[in-house]
Amino acid sequence: MRYLFEDFVLDTDQRELRRGADVVPAAPQVFDLLDYLIRHRERVVSKDDLISAVWNGRIVSDAALTTRLNAARVAIGDDGDKQRLIKTLPRKGFRFVGAVHEGPTPDTGSVRSTQNDGSAQRPLAPPRLSIVVLPFANLSGDPE
Repeated sequence: MRYLFEDFVLDTDQRELRRGADVVPAAPQVFDLLDYLIRHRERVVSKDDLISAVWNGRIVSDAALTTRLNAARVAIGDDGDKQRLIKTLPRKGFRFVGAVHEGPTPDTGSVRSTQNDGSAQRPLAPPRLSIVVLPFANLSGDPE
């Protein structure tokens, strides 16, 4: 599915965000966050909705969500002050408020309906797990 807004195209099949002819770099979670907000643009999306959709229900801090949201805003040329595309509703959630059109897909060239029933499926991918080992600094002087 391709979503067109302002001079951007979010192509969910190619997993690309484009501005004109240029590909805008977006981390996978930032892309998924934009995709979810755009697909559910008719309603306010809560933090829990985003965590469930983007992080598959894993526990993440508010700072992680805020960082990805800020990165999404930067990618589409929005900011936290103007909020012309992604609106923050304090203590409620977030909403994509830009005008969005669903565009022709490259393989069929047809225009799909603008109905948002959430039926678009993403290809299943194994979860990416990681472990970080950090050194500890002994600030107490006690060797144990």
